[in-house]
Amino acid sequence: MIIESRNPATGVVEQVFDALTAEQLEAKLSKASAAAPGWRGQSYLQRGLYLRKVAELLRRDRESLAELMGREMGKLKAEALGEVDKCALACDHYADNTAALLADKTVATAAHKSQVIFQPLGTVMGIMPWNFPLWQVFRFLAPTLMAGNTALLKHAPNVPGCALAVEELFNEAGLPEGVFSTLLVTVEQTEALIADERIQGVAFTGSEKAGRQVATLAGQNLKKVVLELGGSDPLVVLEDANLEKAVEVAVKSRFSNAGQICIAAKRFILVEPIADQFVELLKERVAQLQPGSTLAPMAREDLRAGLHAQVQASIYQGAKPLCGCDIHEGDGYFYQASILDQVQPGMTAFDEELFGPVATIVRVADEQEALRMANATRFGLGASVWTADLQRGEAFARGVESGCCFVNAMVGSDVRLPFGGIKASGLGRELGSHGLMEFCNVKTVWIDA
Repeated sequence: MIIESRNPATGVVEQVFDALTAEQLEAKLSKASAAAPGWRGQSYLQRGLYLRKVAELLRRDRESLAELMGREMGKLKAEALGEVDKCALACDHYADNTAALLADKTVATAAHKSQVIFQPLGTVMGIMPWNFPLWQVFRFLAPTLMAGNTALLKHAPNVPGCALAVEELFNEAGLPEGVFSTLLVTVEQTEALIADERIQGVAFTGSEKAGRQVATLAGQNLKKVVLELGGSDPLVVLEDANLEKAVEVAVKSRFSNAGQICIAAKRFILVEPIADQFVELLKERVAQLQPGSTLAPMAREDLRAGLHAQVQASIYQGAKPLCGCDIHEGDGYFYQASILDQVQPGMTAFDEELFGPVATIVRVADEQEALRMANATRFGLGASVWTADLQRGEAFARGVESGCCFVNAMVGSDVRLPFGGIKASGLGRELGSHGLMEFCNVKTVWIDA
């Protein structure tokens, strides 16, 4: 099988790669399994030295890595540079903090001594998406490797160059053979890997549909699985909010990375007293976005076609197009920066995730209806609420059904905090101490005199 690297800004195939043969895949899997005991036996200090070296290499190569992301999935240069920097930060954070976060915990019981200890599971496979082709990988790799597991990466097929670049970084850092490998493999090979007894866990980030398939396979084979799936995050604006700031963040959240972000603000839920003013400010900001300079292309032509079908279905169902809502003419997979108004439950734009540069406006009477609309979705990844009253904002955040909710700030991931969703947005957590423990055996040790 041939795996293509196609530039979304031009539609041109720039490089091709061969998928691994069955023999090559078996060799990589065997090496990962064989390396697990030795890697587990290294101290946190020793593992951390490798992660710190990788962080140095990321900072050294940030320009070339950013350009690679641009060529493979269309990421704008400034956004790509920020992504590389965040990967380096994750390496440093877990190198610095894993020993303390996974230290043995003594618990007072009737025993002479009772402890909770954290031991690696073995070999973990990460199945990662294309929209953050480095960050998604490193937020899986850094904690997984520091916890003492070996790791295998099955990356999205449209970013093979990024997948191999990550492997090259770890190789240059001197990581022992087999501790981490990239796998350029087919869907069928991936399914076989999930079932293989040498794989002890699976981390998946991607679509809800694919996540359900991975969860089914993992469950059938009794494998630990962490899923970070889609989202339809509400951005709720109450009547006392700072509208200028709310609009600024709304545009950044919705249209960065061409809107191809799981935790992007997607449903703008506005209370009536400020709805018209917010929409006018939003239209002004969105009109300034320029394809190729401040608005990236979508990653693939089929993704753009799917988004356009969702937009057209929503208009047919009664949503009002305020701007954009069409494919951008010219080379590449650009889609016009778009706004849909008067969106309601039952419409495609409300019920499904729009993974592209389309903002949806949901108008509500008051705060109570805003909370009801925020929760009227099968997704539960992130959310934000905007208000001048911080106590009101915190109370609202506690009522939102999501894995995280930000008050007066853009939803994002932070290496110090757990990240993940509920409902159809996934299960388990990445990052923070909770994410670090996902692929650990949380083990009780009971000692009597």
